[in-house]
Amino acid sequence: MKKIVVIGFVGTQLDAGKASARWERWRPSVAITQHPDLVVHRFELLYSGKFGELARSVAADIATVSPETTVALHDVPMDDPWDFEQVYSALYDFAQSYRFDTENEEYWIHITTGTHVVQICLFLMTEAFYFPGRLLQTSPPRRQGPGEPGSHVLIDLDLSKYDRIAQRFSREQEEGVAFLKSGIATRNARFNAMIDEIERVAIRSRASMLLMGPTGAGKSFLARRVYELKKARHQIDGRFVEINCATLHGDGAGSTLFGHIKGSFTGASSDRPGLLRAAHKGLLFLDEIGELGLDEQAMLLKAVEEKRFFPVGGDHEVQSDFQLIAGTNRDLAREVAAGRFREDLFARINLWTYELPGLVDRPEDIEPNIDYLLAQVGAEQGQIARFNKEARERYMRYAASPQAAWSGNFRDLSASVTRMATLAEAGRINDEVVQVELARLRRQWRSHDQRPEPADFDLESVMPAPAVANLDLFDAMQLRSVIEVCRTSKSMSDAGRKLYAVSRDAKAKPNDADRLKKYLARFELDWETITR
Repeated sequence: MKKIVVIGFVGTQLDAGKASARWERWRPSVAITQHPDLVVHRFELLYSGKFGELARSVAADIATVSPETTVALHDVPMDDPWDFEQVYSALYDFAQSYRFDTENEEYWIHITTGTHVVQICLFLMTEAFYFPGRLLQTSPPRRQGPGEPGSHVLIDLDLSKYDRIAQRFSREQEEGVAFLKSGIATRNARFNAMIDEIERVAIRSRASMLLMGPTGAGKSFLARRVYELKKARHQIDGRFVEINCATLHGDGAGSTLFGHIKGSFTGASSDRPGLLRAAHKGLLFLDEIGELGLDEQAMLLKAVEEKRFFPVGGDHEVQSDFQLIAGTNRDLAREVAAGRFREDLFARINLWTYELPGLVDRPEDIEPNIDYLLAQVGAEQGQIARFNKEARERYMRYAASPQAAWSGNFRDLSASVTRMATLAEAGRINDEVVQVELARLRRQWRSHDQRPEPADFDLESVMPAPAVANLDLFDAMQLRSVIEVCRTSKSMSDAGRKLYAVSRDAKAKPNDADRLKKYLARFELDWETITR
């Protein structure tokens, strides 16, 4: 059996007492040694400066009730036992100089006495193994009386119950991520990693967030889910306020966002608070923020930074403490370079920036989203619709193929599923319904995909003349064709899918964009160079 060694501070209030009356009180440091079934081999009693006399008195009383306990007194110098830095430094120095013998001794770190700062530091240093032991918490007896030792409990920081606590927090994070995805079991690794980070940022930060991506990629939906997650976790109290900045024009833009004062312009018959004030203590989602005028951008910057702004026509500032999420389908860095977006506002909202991939970049996520949408439509229509096996396979083959444009992204998919569920007889989406829907999608995307024919260009416009001269005719013709495809594509992934439409099916994890990037690198070219 290892010998028990207690380490703790003398309690300047709890351990104090004079004359014989002190034995009528519960004194934690003395009480530890009064338990009949507990033998404390040694008590390392810490004190600071002027409390040496009290420490010696407590040591003498311990010797009276437990002669087998050796008390070692240690003066741990600190001017202010409420100063975290002083206390931690003093305890660190003590731990470094103390000779622990873990082979033969078991150490109990007493955290009942001492200031709260002392107790916290003892906990932290035990958790970090500077004190290689377990925490000891003591409590007074229900009835005071001589010789009543009260109770004690050991807190082992390595117990499995702490693993369960860690698992609980892990489960809560997983639940938060699932909430942001509406429970959709998405399979795209890039998207899942992005949602994992957004969950952590949403809970820990009130900084602005920028969601980038094509129309219909889910920016508005995700912003609302972030709001609902923060509200459920008591991170936010106010409303969710959303506006598409593309709908704001002229003088009405400032009034809608920042409010106005009665009589400030023709038609201003009463005061208007504006959306920023409506979002006080809540979340403001400004979709298509790149459509805002430069004047409104300047006013928004002040509102985001200072939480105050002037209403249109007002002489007095108003306040609104809101969190901003901005959405855009534009490249705001290019908009800044072109002078259409303020650099200072971009810098302010660019702390947490996430690019939501379009549906064509997430073909593996089409199927779980179909299941989610079918459940939604079923709840709305009062009848669950399901594919039969052949119909589902036919739809999925086309939906995940390079021929499926999904130009409207999840809006296209939602509309497609809704149509099929509505037309399904007795809730069965059969092959006939799917064929009609696929024909509709092909017509829809053909009418939306009227891209101009690529203009002839000279390779010397993207490469040095000597490099072009050194190309074989085969390489030059192939490279020119590749660049033409790139210039008529929406993204590198889109171009890659067109260029590798056949060979990609033979790969377990096709990465069309990476293949295209490596091909261009052979000629010292990149996407930006050939598409500008």
